[in-house]
Amino acid sequence: MNIAILTLTAYLLGAVPFGLLVAKLHGVDIRSKGSGNIGATNVLRVIGKGWGVFTLVLDALKGFIPSFFFPQLANLDSEWGVLFGLAAILGHTFPIYLKFKGGKGVATSAGMLAGVALLPVGVGVSCWIICMVIWRYVSLASIVASVAITISVWVVDKGLVVNLALTVLSALIIWLHRSNISRLLDGTENRFGKKKEGKA
Repeated sequence: MNIAILTLTAYLLGAVPFGLLVAKLHGVDIRSKGSGNIGATNVLRVIGKGWGVFTLVLDALKGFIPSFFFPQLANLDSEWGVLFGLAAILGHTFPIYLKFKGGKGVATSAGMLAGVALLPVGVGVSCWIICMVIWRYVSLASIVASVAITISVWVVDKGLVVNLALTVLSALIIWLHRSNISRLLDGTENRFGKKKEGKA
């Protein structure tokens, strides 16, 4: 299959706003509730834990399917999964269906990582869980996980293409959390579990 077609398909798949769709099934516009984000975290806060986990899985699959399966469809080297996975992440973060205003791409990034570098994503998920248990800041946990994934992928050395791609991806996730970082530094970021939460 044509690489350009697969890349476009990955972007369009990533752009599907599952969080928004799940919330609409409950008669809610998730963009006007909670943090206003369309990601799984806000769905969990507004709709409930089960639907939040469901959205998380769907968002992760948006990254995993292109990165893992698309190279096989086109008989390409597995490193091409990075390109397709990044296209899906850009779709989630800048969805054409929502005037390029999407989520922060953490779950979709985790799915892509699982498709191309399972061990580093395992390290990142572990760090995310530890941070959540200790501090209960979703944003801080996501930032720490991104840094941990970057470090571990260079240690494991998945190849220059994968290493650089995941480094850029981690930088993008941290940049998307810049408002959260400001609130963390100001001491105004809300912990998970409270009624009012900052964006994550």
